Amino acid sequence: MVNVGSTADDLARVAASLEGLSPGARIVVAMSGGVDSSVVAALVKRLGYDAIGITLQLYDQGAAAGRKGACCAGQDIRDARRVAEQISIPHYVLDYESRFREAVIDAFADSYLRGETPIPCVACNQRIKFGDLATAARDLGASALVTGHYVGWRAEPTGPALYRAVDAERDQSYFLFSTPQTELDFVRFPLGGLAKSTVRRLAEEAGLAVADKADSQDICFVAGGRYAEVIQRLRPGVAEPGEIVDVNGRHLGDHQGILNFTVGQRRGLGIAARDPLYVVALEPASSRVVVGSREMLMTRRIEIDGVNWLGHKPPAAFIAEGGRLHARVRSSSPPRPARLWSDRDRLVVELDTAEYGVSRGQACVLYADGAPGARMLGGGWIVRAESLGEAARGVSRAQSAQAICRAEQGSRTLS
Repeated sequence: MVNVGSTADDLARVAASLEGLSPGARIVVAMSGGVDSSVVAALVKRLGYDAIGITLQLYDQGAAAGRKGACCAGQDIRDARRVAEQISIPHYVLDYESRFREAVIDAFADSYLRGETPIPCVACNQRIKFGDLATAARDLGASALVTGHYVGWRAEPTGPALYRAVDAERDQSYFLFSTPQTELDFVRFPLGGLAKSTVRRLAEEAGLAVADKADSQDICFVAGGRYAEVIQRLRPGVAEPGEIVDVNGRHLGDHQGILNFTVGQRRGLGIAARDPLYVVALEPASSRVVVGSREMLMTRRIEIDGVNWLGHKPPAAFIAEGGRLHARVRSSSPPRPARLWSDRDRLVVELDTAEYGVSRGQACVLYADGAPGARMLGGGWIVRAESLGEAARGVSRAQSAQAICRAEQGSRTLS
């Protein structure tokens, strides 16, 4: 068996994330074939638990089978199996391709065609890893399911809570906001208190086969970030040509389908302009792409739906106390100061400082503060993000409608 050469502090941090589990309890480790989940499996084994590794085959391997930066197919499955053999734990591969296609890939395509910016990694965590895989782990008699995500887990007086990882650059809490409160006692995250450099060191000291393996980067089923190719393959014939207009509705050019654009995009617009132009809105109903200046992308007011609340107080009580928190609208941005309030049946996040390029379909994740290790309060899906460009576009459409009404009234008067 391979020994993990960890310090006492490293082991103590990992052990804290497994608090409440009986000595020798069975733990299922979700092994993606990467260095993070491999180290988790080795540490769980080192701490004396009955570890079982499970790897999910999620999509048609094809060209991704040997592609660096992918996960959950081909080489990754083989790497996970090699590590399991090294540390002497059972390892199983579960074929979830059809389920992944239905719950994640198809939903991704449909969301993109609605002009949204989907985040399939969140859907995968919510529906596959902490849904179907958690069920499989329980069927195996496991007391817990652990993963290699960088997010903190702590037992609090009011129940388990999630926190930003101490390594802010690796923090993955944004992708885990939808983890149900009811699953937090079963799902654990041992790496939340470790830095990525520490995890690499542990893998090297243990001689794990994946110690120098590159991290996954792309969306697993989208090679090289070529989203439009994936959508066209999944939904052939859906690309409808349309206009590219400015926020006042002035025609600037034409395009071959809104699936080739995302809010915030600057390059590849296919139009010439004196000043830089960005996609500020997508209008699927009319197949229009609206462009404007960078300032037109700035957003402060965000409406969210499908909220998963993880705070120790209900949202209403939190709002009654002022609703101050920090909000994160993309995984690559730090949490920003904001205020939470309610507008009828939706929660609204109002950012203190406008954020650039917020789009429907993204997640807005909420934290108690903006520091590494901050408690996650939950989050929701952005259903409306009123940028300056969308506001201007709305005014332009309203003015056009008023002009048409005035013209029609004038025509009726003359007749």
